[in-house]
Amino acid sequence: MTQIQPGSGPTALRILLGSQLRRLREEKGLTREEAGRRIRGSESKISRMELGRVSFKPRDVADLLTLYGVEDEEQRAAVMELAEKANEPGWWHRFNDLLPSWFQAYVGLEEAASRIRTYEVQFIPGLLQTKEYARAVITAGAAGITPEEIERRVELRLQRQQVLDRPNGPFFWAVIDEAALRRPIGGTDVMRAQLGHLIDLMRQPNITIQVMPFSFGGHSAEGGAFSILRFADPDLPDIVYVEQLASALYLDKREDVDRYSEVMERLCAVSTTPDETVALLEKIMREI
Repeated sequence: MTQIQPGSGPTALRILLGSQLRRLREEKGLTREEAGRRIRGSESKISRMELGRVSFKPRDVADLLTLYGVEDEEQRAAVMELAEKANEPGWWHRFNDLLPSWFQAYVGLEEAASRIRTYEVQFIPGLLQTKEYARAVITAGAAGITPEEIERRVELRLQRQQVLDRPNGPFFWAVIDEAALRRPIGGTDVMRAQLGHLIDLMRQPNITIQVMPFSFGGHSAEGGAFSILRFADPDLPDIVYVEQLASALYLDKREDVDRYSEVMERLCAVSTTPDETVALLEKIMREI
């Protein structure tokens, strides 16, 4: 059984627990329908549990362990502890009224990731934004909401950024299209401060920033922004996150992940080096 990793968030733990339950079921040669009957549920409920998309009732987990022939008390206790930890709300729980359900999962995965690689076209990535830039982005994209709600959204974004400052925080690698650097979000002063902030962030050993320059022309990621998350636990697959206007895609099939990983490698190969990134950021700061 997989042990709980330090820093793992509840989203990742649900996925871990679900994968363990699926493996136990398959080893027993049972269908999801058969497992569902044991816990007075349906095949779809077992599917949601195994994908880590729902919370886990202790009784259901205990019944499934019995059905799957897990009798060793130490082994059962480890799984039940995992279920308990997976049900604990994350720090972002108090922002649930602001977060759409499809984005809550991403915040949880971001919290648990050991490596995040992202390509952004229109904005500076959220984890790298200054408070003023974040407020300008949120204000522009959220017509009709109150000033108080805007400030809570800014607070949420800044709290997400704390993951990069943790001792066991993820390695964050961003490729930013030059268009995002030249779009004057919030005005000249806000944008200059944001570009200077990127230069400061590059001094952190766990942050790498590259720029896809206009001068390169067309490239392999013309389809738009995406992120690839990797986790320390080998039982957790890499996940590709593609955000849309009112929903998001979470891709974990090997062929999908490999395709996006290949695109990311190509982007990194033709984007600016870290030294070139700093030079370009300083150039844009002088020009705006």
